[in-house]
Amino acid sequence: MAVSEEEELDNRKEWIAEVQDRGERVDKFVTEALDEDVSRSLVQQWIKEGHLLVSGAAVKANYKLALGDRIVLITPEPEELNMAAEDIPLDVVYEDADVIVINKPRGLVVHPAPGHYSGTLVNALLHHCKDLSGINGVMRPGIVHRIDKDTSGLLMAAKNDTAHHSLAAQLKEHTVNRKYIAIVHGNVTHGQGTVDAPIGRDPNDRKMYKVTEHNSKQAMTHFVVLERFGDYTMLELKLETGRTHQIRVHMKYIGHPLVGDPAYGTSRGKGATMEGQALHAAVLGFIHPRTGEHLQFEADMPADMQHLLHVLKNQ
Repeated sequence: MAVSEEEELDNRKEWIAEVQDRGERVDKFVTEALDEDVSRSLVQQWIKEGHLLVSGAAVKANYKLALGDRIVLITPEPEELNMAAEDIPLDVVYEDADVIVINKPRGLVVHPAPGHYSGTLVNALLHHCKDLSGINGVMRPGIVHRIDKDTSGLLMAAKNDTAHHSLAAQLKEHTVNRKYIAIVHGNVTHGQGTVDAPIGRDPNDRKMYKVTEHNSKQAMTHFVVLERFGDYTMLELKLETGRTHQIRVHMKYIGHPLVGDPAYGTSRGKGATMEGQALHAAVLGFIHPRTGEHLQFEADMPADMQHLLHVLKNQ
């Protein structure tokens, strides 16, 4: 399946059916291809409501794909919900009239999802800012990118639509500087390298992702070894693309899963560990949408990762 290069949170998704997709039901295809936790029944509802076209025509959910079919899905805006502003403490690294940069703690979900409408970064931003871009709907105001719940570190949000368009375009063009610090299992023998491997949903578990040629998108992660601790390695990772769970999937793929990763980690029964994956978004750089100035921010590793490092250095 070929996929258009679109920013992860865009409402429009587009795919071209390839040889391996022939004969597959379009509702199953779209459910597996989406980079979000969307149920097949919701996809079927979208198809029924006319949000999906195949080669320019409306189809039923059981339509069987043909080679070369162009599948276009324009997801509807979320239902208008009364999103509550919540007084959740935020570590604000930078803020002006256009953008805000947050150092997100591990355990904080970025934006609400069906059945989980409170206690998120969005709820905290609504209380703190009062003025967020509305481009991504009521459940994701201001959000132009995200990091996993159990990943800590830097995240930017837009406070008006002009800023949102600019930041989203920079993400799409891969010009945002995003560097992560990770602690992985095993001794990474190469001092630096690049993992260039496409990522798609795991057909056996739609909440998981894997390196696959089927229903996938290009994904590229660069890494540099910072320090080795016997059976563990600390890496700096730079994202060129921003796929869901990208670093976690790529590290598992090369045989060096993140320490503490509950989904993609190792089942080894001994050794150092922590709650949630040892992954921190340490550097975030972008062009300011109004001034054109290049801004770059850094955030120290959280206490739990620093403690893990201390244990590894003294083992």
